Amino acid sequence: MRHHEYVRYDGIGLRDLIASGEVSAAEVAAAAKDAIVAANDRVNGMTQIFDTPLGSAPDGPLAGVPFLLKDFGPVADGVEFSIGSRALQGVKSPQDSELMTRFRAAGLAAFGVTTVPEMCISYATESVRYGITRNPWDLSRGVGGSSGGAAAMVAAGAVPIAHGSDGAGSLRIPASCCGLVGVKPSRGRVTGAPGSGDPGFGMTGEFAVTRTVRDAALLLDLVHGPGVGDKYTAPPPARPYLQELGASPKALRVGLSTTAWSGVAVDPEVAAETVRVAKVLSELGLQVEHASPEVSWADAFLGLKGQLAAVAEPWLTSPRPPQPDKLEAVSRAVLAWVRDLKVTDLLACLAAQHRVSRTVGAFFTDYDILVTPTLGQLPAPHGTFTYDNPSHTVDSWLTSIFDHGPFALVFNVTGHPAISLPLGQSADGLPIGVQLVAPYGREDLLFRVAAQLEDALPWRDRTPPFSG
Repeated sequence: MRHHEYVRYDGIGLRDLIASGEVSAAEVAAAAKDAIVAANDRVNGMTQIFDTPLGSAPDGPLAGVPFLLKDFGPVADGVEFSIGSRALQGVKSPQDSELMTRFRAAGLAAFGVTTVPEMCISYATESVRYGITRNPWDLSRGVGGSSGGAAAMVAAGAVPIAHGSDGAGSLRIPASCCGLVGVKPSRGRVTGAPGSGDPGFGMTGEFAVTRTVRDAALLLDLVHGPGVGDKYTAPPPARPYLQELGASPKALRVGLSTTAWSGVAVDPEVAAETVRVAKVLSELGLQVEHASPEVSWADAFLGLKGQLAAVAEPWLTSPRPPQPDKLEAVSRAVLAWVRDLKVTDLLACLAAQHRVSRTVGAFFTDYDILVTPTLGQLPAPHGTFTYDNPSHTVDSWLTSIFDHGPFALVFNVTGHPAISLPLGQSADGLPIGVQLVAPYGREDLLFRVAAQLEDALPWRDRTPPFSG
């Protein structure tokens, strides 16, 4: 299978080629290995490339489809997860996560691990350990974070699907930066078992970035559902998500907002593309009007700090505490800040999460979909989110991140499902993602509307200059 042929297909397309006998799984694997090496040379999106892909079910629904794992974990038995840090070099997962078990059962063939910012706490995938991950649309621009390596490699043509996680936009924002589909499922839709029952105090969820809506829908069909003893369990879908593609969404009521809850200015190109998408939805028969939940940004920001405490806890309580000189400055600052938290501080963070959840939940009693930009700005140049400024505090550094991406965090706080779609482009050809959000547990509505937009505003033939 030639490289230019391999990169034309999404996951389902490759699956169908293998199933028909037109190509063999071995031929796809060889093409994938070459594509991964070539893409990594361009964008630096890998922490490791496996000599042999991790074993998967040969009769799975996505049997033989190439796939990548995120350096976040533990995920896969025996595979190093360093979370982008020199401090965790050599630490390996003691077992497969339940999600990894489902990836294997789906037939996905994992070829390696993708880059992340240290501790997965930045919108820039630029770690000291692995260096800068570059955007295949413009090598001088960032790929977002924390699933930045995953998005860079999918966009660069390495694989059609890559694992990621989303704690404050970490799937949707890289998808927006790299022109991909990024889904954050409802809280409890995808299990964190057995390692975590309440990831990030319910704010973090794992899933994937893809090139097409149908790949995202099928993959969620294959991996959703609770693990044993999960604290949160999302209501099961009425039918497979893949069946939502092609279903009419015309009776839905849609709210449109391009105003950030933090009050920060939104790039005019980003806002204009979001409004254009809303106009297309109206032309498709949906009832669209300007509306937004009245979110307290102070509460959303405070809620994030509870998640930071959950992220930091394993680093602070580990039998092998990280050596300070092997941590980046921002990681040292975050760990010091969390170490000084009082129980009452943490309870205030959790109470703020609940207030935001109530407000957004009330909005979705009147609306079926909310449309916003995914990011407030175009993909940022490298170095934008460094902690080198001596005047930076944890708060000021976080503010600089959320000034760039003010639309994603709220829905990690609330647990609502959200998807970023690559529906727009800037005058310079950079991707602009548009975010759709649905009521809790209603990924079916997201896929229904997303499929309509994929048909109306197709992106399949748009490819980055540094890919393929």
